[in-house]
Amino acid sequence: MKRNIFKSTLVSALAATLLLTGCASGEETKQASGKKVTLEGVPEKFTNGDQLKIKVIRKIGGDDHTAQFLAGAKEEGEALGFKVDVFTANGDTAKFHDAINQSLDQDYDGFIISHGDDEATVNDVKKIVEKGKSVVTFDSNPNIANVKGVTLTSQDDEALATLALDQLVKNTNGKANIAYLWVDGFPAMVRRNKVYQDVLSKNPGLKEVERFGVAAADTSVQTQNAVAAMLNKYPKGKLDAIFATWDAFAIGAARALKEAGREEVKIYGIDVSNADLQEIQRKGSAWTNTAAVDPKLIGAVDMRILAKKLAGEETPQTFDLEASLVSQDILQKSKEPVNMVNLAKIIPGWGQSTAFEEDWIKTLKNHYK
Repeated sequence: MKRNIFKSTLVSALAATLLLTGCASGEETKQASGKKVTLEGVPEKFTNGDQLKIKVIRKIGGDDHTAQFLAGAKEEGEALGFKVDVFTANGDTAKFHDAINQSLDQDYDGFIISHGDDEATVNDVKKIVEKGKSVVTFDSNPNIANVKGVTLTSQDDEALATLALDQLVKNTNGKANIAYLWVDGFPAMVRRNKVYQDVLSKNPGLKEVERFGVAAADTSVQTQNAVAAMLNKYPKGKLDAIFATWDAFAIGAARALKEAGREEVKIYGIDVSNADLQEIQRKGSAWTNTAAVDPKLIGAVDMRILAKKLAGEETPQTFDLEASLVSQDILQKSKEPVNMVNLAKIIPGWGQSTAFEEDWIKTLKNHYK
């Protein structure tokens, strides 16, 4: 009996020892997964317990490209532990500048400014920098390059226009009557127009017969009405192609061509979104090709650059994101509907970039998972 009691006591003691050891081990594990370990190598700016606040302000809006860009910036920022607020002025210049100036009086640590095309944007950016805030811009006034410490990002607009127009030239053998959908005033549009003019000069068989362009909250609707009016002026055989320098233009044009039964007129566009992909994949759609950069990736890369600025690290003055051509032929060969997520299965490297994704940025993301 005593032997059994002794045995029971020994077992209980051993169990207690193991339990205590397990608890101690658990505490060590917990400590090992704490901030001091997981945030090793992360700049002190992000480890002092203060949540950084970022404001993303975009002039144009009302289109899926804008929505994707803002989503990319917000998701990347939140993955880094930032509080990210976004705003789009939907093409309203006054609202755009008001948003910037109002935000200046709030406690934001950094700004991403998109499509600030005028000189007033340059002055706004100067004010932001003078207040000690970090700034990254996208598709904005090139004179911002004169403001020290600011990075100007853009899609490779020359490549975008070249990819789309080269395909147009190839498909038409360099002979076609073209409607040009373009709006002046935006740096990206200026760069795309330069390529367009160069292609026209090198291909005398290409004739611009009409042009239209407006940047507004209802750009697609206005474009649809304008293209519908064009079609009345140019019956079958008189208009061969449309070059749309923005997907908001291409969407409106595609609707007009479908409604008029004029889908023999082919659209060559720039930019892409889920709505665009759905239309391009539609059997018989006039929209045959679009050159693009993933807008969500643009927002994400801009946020990474801003994070590096906040960390006090060196960043480039300019950065261009690589363009790809998305063709109807490739999309329609897919066994499943193609969207912005699975487009990467068809277009190598789509939506993926390690640009500016430093090891400490990866660590920060893992910490906030």
